[in-house]
Amino acid sequence: MKVILLRYGELSTKKANRGFFISTLKKNLERGLSSTSAKIVHDRGHMYIECSDDELEKVEDAINHTFGIQEYDICDVCLSTKEDIFNKVLELLKDKEFKSFKVETKRAWKEFPIKSPDFSRMLGSYILKNISGKKVNVHNPDFLVNVEIREGKSYIYFNSYKGLGGYPVGVQPRSFVMLSGGIDSPVAAYLAMKRGIKIDCVYFEALPHTSLNARQKVIDLTRKLSKYQGTINLHIIDFTKIQEEIYKTADNSYVITIMRRMMYRIMEELIKRNKGAAIINGESVGQVASQTLNSMKVINSVTNLPVIRPVACLDKLEIIDISKKIDTYDISILPYEDCCTVFVPKHPVINPEMDRAIEYENKFDYKKMIDDAVSHDYTISIKRDNEEFSDLL
Repeated sequence: MKVILLRYGELSTKKANRGFFISTLKKNLERGLSSTSAKIVHDRGHMYIECSDDELEKVEDAINHTFGIQEYDICDVCLSTKEDIFNKVLELLKDKEFKSFKVETKRAWKEFPIKSPDFSRMLGSYILKNISGKKVNVHNPDFLVNVEIREGKSYIYFNSYKGLGGYPVGVQPRSFVMLSGGIDSPVAAYLAMKRGIKIDCVYFEALPHTSLNARQKVIDLTRKLSKYQGTINLHIIDFTKIQEEIYKTADNSYVITIMRRMMYRIMEELIKRNKGAAIINGESVGQVASQTLNSMKVINSVTNLPVIRPVACLDKLEIIDISKKIDTYDISILPYEDCCTVFVPKHPVINPEMDRAIEYENKFDYKKMIDDAVSHDYTISIKRDNEEFSDLL
């Protein structure tokens, strides 16, 4: 059996809400571990997972897709006696390849009779005596032997592994991500979840100007993101009539500005109907015409909801790096355009005027069209291991 000690990191700074954050983390882990027999134990402010050796890989995968864990240690367990610890360490080290080592002891159980520095020295001497060709190096060892002594049981581990950090998904209210299918918006969704925000995704579709392949692309991206949340609702909004009306009535340079204003209005209505909290998107300052600060101001003016832009101050290479890390990049670069890119004007306005935007919008009854689009919201629930969406195409 293995025991995996979880370290909270940022969660440990919480005071009155700490219990809520940790219980949410436990629920998220339980969901990720539902296909295993692993057991989560929460003991005196610590959390650890007990699992069999053959399920360790699945357990690690669940941990590596759960926000709120700063670091974790994969441990072997023995009784909290000097003899048991010494024998267990020797048993574990006999097949390890190393020349130098260091012992670090943490005595969490203060009634254990040997203090941490003394125990480290004693264990180090025992290793030197029983394994030939080794030496102690306290500054730059090849191998680090960690012993954590607690009441009843002690934990021995050699490596610490980095978790995702952040907050558990669900400690912040549900918010809605504008998921276009490009590189930026899936990264924005990931970073929002890292701050504890439970997300829904919204895809604006404009058939026949966009393709069914573009829809599948967004479904596949949502499935990748669902690894961090469990289940994500994907709202598919028919944007065709609104988009066509914009092209009929607005100056070509204002098309993207008006489109984004309409999308924000739809997002606001969706969020109100579904009791959400905020709009999230993948806008990065200055990256395209609609993402200049002045454009954002004009587009934002149609909603009073918070608009969260997790990648706003990242450059494209930083965003690409994250997209590769979360395995969305290869899907995002598939050549299927969304409704914002399929008819991009040659010279989009970068400093739109509010009055002109309103003038173009007043040329058609967009309120009725928005209400119709939201009323026909087609929502599917996507789970991390569910791939049964071919019938949607």
